[in-house]
Amino acid sequence: MARGETDHVDEMIAAWRAELPETATVQLEIVKRAGRLKGRVEEVTQSVLGRYGLTYADFDVLATLRRAGAPYRLKPSTLAARSSLTTGGTSNILQRLTGAGLVEREPDPADGRSSWVRLTPLGVRRAEELATATTQAHRDLFAALPEDTARALADLLREALLALGDRSGPPFRG
Repeated sequence: MARGETDHVDEMIAAWRAELPETATVQLEIVKRAGRLKGRVEEVTQSVLGRYGLTYADFDVLATLRRAGAPYRLKPSTLAARSSLTTGGTSNILQRLTGAGLVEREPDPADGRSSWVRLTPLGVRRAEELATATTQAHRDLFAALPEDTARALADLLREALLALGDRSGPPFRG
């Protein structure tokens, strides 16, 4: 950043500092900048997903199944836990993705009350296309950010999330 250059958050903080100084905290700066960054990332991600007629939640399910590795299947409860969705929300998304031919449910022979959710061959291809396209959109978004700055930001965000208790759980098992 060039010396003296400001962003929208700086303007907001200055206004709060003039009106209610105790609210103009570094924590507010973090919250507002994280929110603006999240908004920019969601904007470019959704522009890619929209071309495929999919939502972020759809992509989350497809990507979670693809990351699971062959045979690209998970139990619905595991799928919900590994994605950012609730089990109820996952059920609605699975219905839509099943209708689109991207996933299918298959019974669990070991447990008659349970089932597996699996990517179809089309679902595998679509998940890979989307992962590649969103990765490129994110690269384009961050193109002006020097690589060492991007790495430092990623590391600082990890440090912040860990300090807030966001730790990984046991290794994923499909």
